[in-house]
Amino acid sequence: MGTLDWIVIAVFFLALIGIIVWVVSQKQNDSADYFLGGRDATWIAIGASIFASNIGSEHLIGLAGAGASSGMAMAHWEIQGWMILILGWVFVPFYTRSMVYTMPEFLERRYNPQSRTILSIISLVSYVLTKVAVTVYAGGLVFQQVFGIKELWGIDFFWIAAIGLVLLTALYTIFGGMKSVLYTSVLQTPILLLGSLVILVLGFKELGGWEEMIKICGAVSVNDQGDTMTNLIRSNSDPNFPWLGALIGSSIIGFWYWCTDQFIVQRVLSGKNEKEARRGTIFGAYLKLLPVFLFLIPGMIAFALHQKYIGDGGFLPMLANGNPNADAAFPTLVAKLLPAGMKGLVVCGILAALMSSLASLFNSSAMLFTIDFYKRFKPQTSEKKLVGIGQIATVVIVILGILWIPIMRSVGDVLYTYLQDVQSVLAPGIAAAFLLGICWKRTSAKGGMWGLLSGMIIGLTRLGAKVYYSNATDASDGLFKYLFYDMNWLFFCGWMFLFCMVVVILVSLATEAPTAEKIQGVVFGTSTPEQKAATRGSWNHWDVIHSVIILGITAAFYWYFW
Repeated sequence: MGTLDWIVIAVFFLALIGIIVWVVSQKQNDSADYFLGGRDATWIAIGASIFASNIGSEHLIGLAGAGASSGMAMAHWEIQGWMILILGWVFVPFYTRSMVYTMPEFLERRYNPQSRTILSIISLVSYVLTKVAVTVYAGGLVFQQVFGIKELWGIDFFWIAAIGLVLLTALYTIFGGMKSVLYTSVLQTPILLLGSLVILVLGFKELGGWEEMIKICGAVSVNDQGDTMTNLIRSNSDPNFPWLGALIGSSIIGFWYWCTDQFIVQRVLSGKNEKEARRGTIFGAYLKLLPVFLFLIPGMIAFALHQKYIGDGGFLPMLANGNPNADAAFPTLVAKLLPAGMKGLVVCGILAALMSSLASLFNSSAMLFTIDFYKRFKPQTSEKKLVGIGQIATVVIVILGILWIPIMRSVGDVLYTYLQDVQSVLAPGIAAAFLLGICWKRTSAKGGMWGLLSGMIIGLTRLGAKVYYSNATDASDGLFKYLFYDMNWLFFCGWMFLFCMVVVILVSLATEAPTAEKIQGVVFGTSTPEQKAATRGSWNHWDVIHSVIILGITAAFYWYFW
């Protein structure tokens, strides 16, 4: 890191501080102002925040690492702009009409208080196991690689960088709330995009271009069926990414994440109206098409460079087991390829991704605990105290996430694979409850509740089995081990989703149907003429055209990498 790099970083922080000071100076009267930015966000802020919140450490480290270890396989999860379109076109009308703060609150509106509690628990657990643990771990790893510091003051620099990142982000999130998350994202998103684009260009320059990457990666077999790192659609016998499992699993996880997860939907709920919210999702869908090129392909470039320079010790750092460290792909590209000034810019991009992801997490987790737990039991609590309670809850969640990091590292070798593996057992029950709850009038309160509950029990059982069998040395084979450990995680996700759907349907048919008043405006076919007119007036032909373009780009990508 040269002097010019530090100047670039300093300018970035000055701009960030300027935005935060402006946000803090705005009067935030109540919890709606703090958690949802006063519900006055524009489509640019919403779309940028969706993208910046999504693009965190799991992409900088995990997705690039997945590209370096398995090639195009993880692209299924990234070419999902069409999922954000489902959020905008299908779910936004129901969410905006209900005027809820959180997704658990929406489920209480549709089902019952018990469903709200179950979803709140699942969401907070998922934040601890995935978003907190992954982001903090990756933040420490990336800065250790970029700065090249092993220890500082006798302490592992990994932990200094990780904890420092948490504290820095917590400060502006605590003081600025949702507005700070939204408007810092507007600054952070272009920096992240520019920095990653520089990496992509310089990586291709060092390697020798696109064709060289395709040639090297296309020569590396990933299974016994002849598929290579450049194949997106792989044999159904592939042990890791069978094509049917990948399509089903990525769709279920994508639906849960983009359409029902508080982390993402909260950005949409902050929109000033249905029109701005929908256009924010369309803008976010465009941006979501970029990560494959900005993170996964650089990971493949890093792998190709490692193969190219294997006789000179390779390009990537090595693990203790003698394999290249795939998760170090992106920071290694930064450290080895970038000139002075550019390295500072990309470090700002990395900081932007990590901080925006963490900030969104802090705000969402604070909101979940405060609104869905504390306020329910103490409804007379003042607005000021509610904000304070949320901040305390966030600290606790972050601590739990940090404590989970050693366990996380024992479960999965590649960060992004671990992330999707955990999400594959958290998503099915939630996806089933939301999908049937909005699409089927007959879905009862108990049906939705038992769908969520069965999903949570099965998911936690699978996760517990993964931790146990990953570390056990003498575990015997059996039906339980096959179902909850040996079965491919993508197929498990599909079967689990089907099971939860069946549970919701059977319990709904066996219990009392919801009243017309209960489901009015939150299920297809129950909207009033006024609500239908408001939704129709919130979009025009340009919204449709842009949505079709996004679908076309997605189809073209699948065709090229088939």
